[in-house]
Amino acid sequence: MSYKKILKEFGKKKILVIGDLILDRYIWGKVDRISPEAPVPVVEVTREDFLLGGASNVANNIVALGGSATIVGVAGNDRAGDVLTSLLHKQGIKCHGIFRSSRTTIVKTRVIAHNQQVVRFDKEDKDRIDGKISKGLLEYIRGHLPDHDAVIISDYKKGVVSSELIKEVLKSANPSKIFVSVDPKVGHFKFYKGVSLVTPNLAEASLASGIEIKDEKSLIHAGKTLLKTLSCDAVLITRGEQGMSLFEKEKVTHILTITKDVYDVTGAGDTVIAAFTLAHAAGASMRTAAAIANHAAGIVVGKVGTAVATPDQLRKSLATNHDELEMH
Repeated sequence: MSYKKILKEFGKKKILVIGDLILDRYIWGKVDRISPEAPVPVVEVTREDFLLGGASNVANNIVALGGSATIVGVAGNDRAGDVLTSLLHKQGIKCHGIFRSSRTTIVKTRVIAHNQQVVRFDKEDKDRIDGKISKGLLEYIRGHLPDHDAVIISDYKKGVVSSELIKEVLKSANPSKIFVSVDPKVGHFKFYKGVSLVTPNLAEASLASGIEIKDEKSLIHAGKTLLKTLSCDAVLITRGEQGMSLFEKEKVTHILTITKDVYDVTGAGDTVIAAFTLAHAAGASMRTAAAIANHAAGIVVGKVGTAVATPDQLRKSLATNHDELEMH
């Protein structure tokens, strides 16, 4: 199936995105002096933006690529929660799976001056979600998951993803063989057994497998270990400037990066799992889906701030760079 045909299918696919909702706040400015009070830069603020982060950014990537996304998660009954849900609605993301609570909406604030991040500060509640909200999440998943073509679990370890939630997802997905992918967090890998795909970065893969990744041999050992331990169909290890490596039952595929200029890696992992899952749901093989995800990530890291790739940008990138796969 050609890239062009796969991209055309994106608009027909519905993806359920489950996970930790995050509001990314960007304060932009310039620095001309150092504070007389302490040896820190004084940022003269020129602009403030709110963008979608965490699972919200995964859903945003899905709709930016032309797919349909429904988001499931928790937001606070606060101004940040209002801003977050407003942004989601504006992007055309279905929000009836969002449960509002007394929890603080997660906000990550980044101060940027001259295209450099000066400082980041986070406001969050990381306690596990339980009680009525947890019950509501599980009931929603049970009732709505079968209506989707694939599921993405975006785990930022902020309270939404639990072993019970993963079990409910798999229970609802398995009868129809619905593809389930997970952007994982260390400490939760034991929850993911039986999912279709996990997408750890190098550090996460190393810690989860117990293998120090320092060369290609140890990389392959770690990937195959995770594949076996988690009993999943594939493991995609993202490797930054080295690209990514896809581990399937019988083969390993190394995908070389096509990135030329890296300005900001914020949200790149969200783009990878969104593009991979959407492409696979659209009929791409695991290998082709990984290549498409690699191109999408290469587009977003060339932008400052939490960004997305568009179908036109992806089409152009795929047309000019299509030989980055290496089979082992």
